[in-house]
Amino acid sequence: MLFEEAFEEFKIYAKNRHKKQGFYSLTHYFLNNVLPFFKGKTVENLTKQDILYWQNEILSRNYSNSYNNNLYWCFASFMDFCCISYDLKDNLVRSIGNFPRKNETRSGDFYTLKEFKKFIKHVDGIIYKRFFETMFWCGSRPGETMAFRFSDLNKYFLEVNHNLERHFNRELTTPKNKTSNRKIYITKCFYRRLLKLKKLYVKIHGDVDYDYFVFGGIRPLSPTSIDRYKLKACKKAKLKVIRQHDFRHSHATFLCSRGIAPNIIKRRLGHSKLSTTLDIYVHDDLNQEKRVLSHSLF
Repeated sequence: MLFEEAFEEFKIYAKNRHKKQGFYSLTHYFLNNVLPFFKGKTVENLTKQDILYWQNEILSRNYSNSYNNNLYWCFASFMDFCCISYDLKDNLVRSIGNFPRKNETRSGDFYTLKEFKKFIKHVDGIIYKRFFETMFWCGSRPGETMAFRFSDLNKYFLEVNHNLERHFNRELTTPKNKTSNRKIYITKCFYRRLLKLKKLYVKIHGDVDYDYFVFGGIRPLSPTSIDRYKLKACKKAKLKVIRQHDFRHSHATFLCSRGIAPNIIKRRLGHSKLSTTLDIYVHDDLNQEKRVLSHSLF
């Protein structure tokens, strides 16, 4: 079976087993970094040497550890399917193993508390201001934050039970995984600040009983409009521009700098593995540690 033919069958298999965003990522990685290398070859005649050649090519492109890990997961999943469908004896990708990890210096992908306070002062519009405050103080994912409705809001917590897909007509789906369904505890003061947004929507739309989106009202805020307000605030505050998702990184790093136990941070972020929290979301190299301490309030 040719790789390109097997991939077409794999797409049918994967589409029924992944959310739209996951399926999109899977096919994107394969089409751009796997199929061009193996096109015209058959899956039955794949050798370990072929896999090593492919890994060497990918390593020469100097992708991040995270990107390489996604490529490995994508290729390994495809080969799992081939083992089932075409009676292959062994998944050679898994036999070879993942890419070797390289030392990476992460910088510029979170805000300290001092930087965030400077940023939030320059955010225009109360709805957008509250959106970024929620991201920083609660550590919710951008899609989770956009999906919050007032029925998810309690005096003591925000309940995460939906995610808004950034693509595919911005559909409401379930959260990323089982551990993503969680309660994020908040202060009563912050609860009241969010609740004031509902009064704003009722004043505009007149429906007291409607379950409005916390950030947007009838419709949730769009990622593009959020980015537009973010960029404008960064320029005004003369701060580096970070991604929406990096406010989640900022939350984790802030909690770590205050001595919060990693397992507590893990539960708050909704991670299934502690290693994800420590390896990706907590910026603990020496330069970042000095940066956090120099900007902290204690």
